[in-house]
Amino acid sequence: MSLTTTEQQQFHDLGYVVKEGIYTQADLQPLKDGLTQVIDDTCATLQDEGLLGAETFADAPFETRLGQFFKLDEALGDRIIGEIMGMGGGGYKERAMLDFLRHPLLISCIESLVGPDIIGSSVYRVRPKAPGYSRGAVPWHQDSGYFMPHCDEGLIVTCWIPLVDATAQNGCMHVIPQAHNSGIYRHYTGGQGGYLEIAPEDLPAPAPVVCEMGAGAVLFMTNRTPHASFENTTDIVRWSVDLRYQDAVLPNNVDEDPAAFDPERDPVTMACYPGEGDFVIQDPQHPEREITDVNRFQQIRRNYEEHRVRSPGRGWTPFASERGAK
Repeated sequence: MSLTTTEQQQFHDLGYVVKEGIYTQADLQPLKDGLTQVIDDTCATLQDEGLLGAETFADAPFETRLGQFFKLDEALGDRIIGEIMGMGGGGYKERAMLDFLRHPLLISCIESLVGPDIIGSSVYRVRPKAPGYSRGAVPWHQDSGYFMPHCDEGLIVTCWIPLVDATAQNGCMHVIPQAHNSGIYRHYTGGQGGYLEIAPEDLPAPAPVVCEMGAGAVLFMTNRTPHASFENTTDIVRWSVDLRYQDAVLPNNVDEDPAAFDPERDPVTMACYPGEGDFVIQDPQHPEREITDVNRFQQIRRNYEEHRVRSPGRGWTPFASERGAK
């Protein structure tokens, strides 16, 4: 399976395309099992700390269990989500995550967009949008708003993958078609939930598209495609994962040591997102460089957790102060 010529054309013309059926339920299950184990382990820790009683909702379905903790105590729900997401959102780094990143059908689709030499980014995120989670809604932004400006013209493909059926009611993705052709819009720091945000008056004119999708489908977006997701008004936890891939010719930090990072060096020599480690997904000429071993994968992640890299950023200004001055 790859993206058809028509699907590739839609991606380039509109800035996004949805393809159903890339991950089967069997493909999703190892990751869901791994995330369930994180919930179980965190519950045990909370019980040891005297913060949680005997009820851990272990018999509840994956789709609703996390939401039960928010109903019980929002602080408990926040604590569990914190353990899942870790520092920066990509905290889960077990075998199931690496297999998810390297899924053959997904990589075949990525190859049809960026070519055979594929870099994966540690800017992957597991996002459990639970009812009652204060940071569940993510405002309008472009991923390039977070990336270094010298990468603006390159293609970094974002893949958004729901682990449960994603609907308008539980917070599916919304995109603005064709707006990727207009460059990078002004973003503000300190937007809704603490995220970067494009001000409503600066949003482009095309009407947003609501991307309702089945579990295991993939929404492919460019790094310049404005997108957002809104409040979950159901009892279902809208679990999703977002992954990012790029051609190896784009700036990356494969094989760099974050402990030796020099924040004063020329920014154009830096990776598109210096704060997290990139890794080789596919290299037909040098397959030995591909990260297939989970221990190597985890070490890359740990290196960047232990040695935080300070990115120069883009100089966006605070949302509140700018709007308060008007």
